[in-house]
Amino acid sequence: MRRMALLHRAELRPTKLELLAAWLPDRPWFHGPTGADVERVAGYRFDDPAGAVGIETMLVRAGDGPVHQVPLTYRGAPLEGADAWLVGTTHHSVLGPRWVYDACGDPVYAAALAAAILAGTGQAEEFFEVDGERQVRPPSMSVTSSGAGDVDVASVGAPRRVVDGDPALIGTDTVELAVVRRPGAGHGRAGATLAGTWPGQPTPLPLAYATPR
Repeated sequence: MRRMALLHRAELRPTKLELLAAWLPDRPWFHGPTGADVERVAGYRFDDPAGAVGIETMLVRAGDGPVHQVPLTYRGAPLEGADAWLVGTTHHSVLGPRWVYDACGDPVYAAALAAAILAGTGQAEEFFEVDGERQVRPPSMSVTSSGAGDVDVASVGAPRRVVDGDPALIGTDTVELAVVRRPGAGHGRAGATLAGTWPGQPTPLPLAYATPR
């Protein structure tokens, strides 16, 4: 089944990069000059089967610092018990108020990441609806999984433990996930791997790992 992500031609206030510029410097895994603008390098999305939560992973850089991987979820209401993972709030000109979270603390992201790695669901195709017609946006990067593609990950539940480091560690009842914050910094781990390539990075680099429990 093809995974799809509906996008909107909309204005965000503040923008995602403005939110990240304020949030990233306080992360223990962030490396970059203080006060530098944050720029988007590339990104990819996963699909929420329920259609309620936006799931986007951004590769960003601050100034001349290294590339950081920042998975985000976008919600139309606060996620209960997830204040520690809130990046900030923004106003979407189409959808209204949006709560933006570090996805590592969001159960919808944990399930989507596990499916991408272990079941081979991959990244979502991004598209706009324009006058009733679908316009596909070319991906800015590609991700691939080393998983067999036949693992049942339907039972992935809410994270029981999250460690905000590099890599970020997400523990659920059925799978252990690790999200690399600085791709290429030498975070080798066991398990099935999600790897990515993007402009300027033609050799695949590990982005995340998954190990069933």
